[in-house]
This record gives sequence, structure tokens and C-alpha cells, in this order.
Amino acid sequence: MSPQMSRPSQHHQHSHLAVALAAVLLVLLAAPSSADPNDEACLSSLQRSLSPRNWTRSAFSAPCDGFISKLQGVTCNNGRVYKLSLPGLSLAGPIPPELSNCTNLQSLDLSSNALSGPIPPELSKLLNLAVLNLSANSLSGAIPRELAACAYLNVIDLHANQLSGPIPDELGLLVRLSAFDVSYNRLSGPIPVLLANRTTTAGGALAAGPAARFNASSFAGNKDLYGYPLPPMRGHGLSVLAIVGIGLGSGLLSLVLSFSAVCIWLRSTDRTATTPGEDGKISHLMPAY
Repeated sequence: MSPQMSRPSQHHQHSHLAVALAAVLLVLLAAPSSADPNDEACLSSLQRSLSPRNWTRSAFSAPCDGFISKLQGVTCNNGRVYKLSLPGLSLAGPIPPELSNCTNLQSLDLSSNALSGPIPPELSKLLNLAVLNLSANSLSGAIPRELAACAYLNVIDLHANQLSGPIPDELGLLVRLSAFDVSYNRLSGPIPVLLANRTTTAGGALAAGPAARFNASSFAGNKDLYGYPLPPMRGHGLSVLAIVGIGLGSGLLSLVLSFSAVCIWLRSTDRTATTPGEDGKISHLMPAY
């Protein structure tokens, strides 16, 4: 066979191969994307607990199509849930522990809702989490010390809740933390030294150095919280007014007792002086003035 006869045949084969590859590519692109099973479990639990508006099962079972999200408040990155932002939607109920299944989550904002119950320690499994905003809710209980496992956290905002107990010392180990707000809760105890972050000398005395890592506004509104940058712990001794009151009361009581004693003494001596003796004279018991 001549070379001229084989060239059209080869060209024809290449054309068929190109068409076949294009068809396969179109099928792959058109195929519906399936949700990551972890993300589906995460969003399913959130839907059951908080019932976000416009969340249907068909949507949260496959929330992401590449970088495109099918759910309100969900941001996708390469087919995974990357960000959950549902502030101010009147969501009510507890935060489900299964939220930790969104293992690619980097930002969680459930602020300004009506969330209740504790902050689940399971959120510590969100190892990529950088932003945690649960402020302006009705969350109660302790701040989980397990959150220190989220090494990428740079924002923790828990202000305006009903959280109680101490601030975990472990949170001071979050070296990337640049914003921290636990104001207006019911927290108690000392502010962790690593969150105050004042430079000290070798002898333990305060040295000239940077100001507090977070200022007083981050801790305000917790009446039983103390330590730099807040005032030190209040003494359990008596206040100045109490001491003055006790002093005045003691002085008045002494005056009353002294006056009463003098009156009793004068009455007794008066009766003795006016009682006649055997010789008809005034008794010798009358004191000489």
C-alpha cells in the first residue's frame, strides 16, 4: 500500500479518538457530583438541630458542585464545605456535635441567633478551623479546653452568651490567635497569663514590654473574672464603709454603756446617802468630793 493511501486512514482514526475523548469528558462533566459523606452527615445534623431556612434534603445531601454551593450560608471549595455562615437567622437549638464531620471547614459563624446548650468539645476535630464566631446567643456551660487542638484558630468570638467557669489556660497556646472576645458572660477565675502576655524578667518581675495580648474589652462584663488586663482579685476583707460603720457603732455602744453605768452608780449612791445610820447621821459611805 502506498504512503498516500495510509495517511487518510490514520487521520480518520485520530478523528474518532478525539470524538471519543470529548464524549467521555462531557459525560464526566455532566455527571452529578455526590457529596462527601462527612459533609452530608455534618449538614444533616445541623438541619435536624437548627432547621435553617431553605435547606432541603436534596440540597444538603449534595451541597457542593465544585466551587458552587446549593445551600444558603454554605461556601464550597473543590467540592467540600469550606465555610458555614448563618448569622442572624433566628436559629434555635443546640449546636450538634456532628458538626465536626465538616472536616474541611475553615470558618464557622452562627452568631446572633438563639442557640442554647454547651459548646460541643467535638468542634476540636475541625483541625482546619480558623474562625469561630458563636457570639450573641444563649450558650451555657464551660468553654471547652479541647478547642486548643484547633491550631489554626485566629478568631474566637464568644461574647454575649451565658458561658461560665474559667477561661481554659490551653487557649493561650493558640499562637495564631489574633482576635479573642469572651465579654459579657458569667466567667470566673483568673485570666490566663498567656492571654495577657506581659513580658517578665528572669526574676519574675514585670519588664517593659508589649501591652496585653488582648485588652480589657475582651473580658469585660464577667464580674468574677480578674487579673491583667482587668483589675486584680477583690479582697475578701471588710470594705472601708463597713470598717467606719463598725467603728461608729462601737463608739456609740461604749458611750451608751458608760452613761448607763454612771446613772446606775449615781442612783445607788443617792439611796445610800439618804439612808439614816444608827446615830442619826449621814452614812459614812458617802464619798468625799
